[in-house]
Amino acid sequence: MTIHKEGHKTIAVTITGLILLNLIVYYLVGKSLLFYFFLFVSSIFFLIIINFFRSPARIFNVEKNNIVVAPADGTVVVVEEVMENEFFHEKRLQVSIFMSVFNVHINWIPIGGEILHVTHQRGRFMAAYLPKSSIENERSSIIIKTESGCEILVRQVAGALAKRIVTYPREKQICHINQQLGFIKFGSRVDLYLPLDTEMLVEPDAKVYGNRTPVARLK
Repeated sequence: MTIHKEGHKTIAVTITGLILLNLIVYYLVGKSLLFYFFLFVSSIFFLIIINFFRSPARIFNVEKNNIVVAPADGTVVVVEEVMENEFFHEKRLQVSIFMSVFNVHINWIPIGGEILHVTHQRGRFMAAYLPKSSIENERSSIIIKTESGCEILVRQVAGALAKRIVTYPREKQICHINQQLGFIKFGSRVDLYLPLDTEMLVEPDAKVYGNRTPVARLK
């Protein structure tokens, strides 16, 4: 299993801490049932951390023209028309994907184009599946302009446990499908704001996979 670069420090700190804790428990109680129970729980916890930072190799090989690919693994929790007042100041089709702690937490570029705008905004850390989390939680916003001139907004939203959002693209860069957009640690969501005439290819409650599942087709 390949481990994502964003997990190297966390894993190193985790394994060091668990080793020290197990040594302390061993010193206090010896080879007792309590020690082996603590060792078992520590091993399970470490495997969960390793699983969270897994980095699967994915290549989207199918036709990419005007296709919007899922930017994250998870469950589609929102497909609805909303008023986007922060950047576009017009109605947009919002598509939101909720990532649990068991999903891969890498985010991918959903469509090729030029990065017009990247901002990070501080905010709350309410549960990411709540509708207000898109505008009240800590978040990063990325606007991509496609070759056809269409502008879409991708928003990384922190959840109740997510305390760090990593965003790789910078303004004026050219981006492509199969490139990573960033990483969000420990539970979160990613929102897409698309033109109203976009053809949706998924519905609410659908399970999607980042850089693998087509979610929409731009007109």
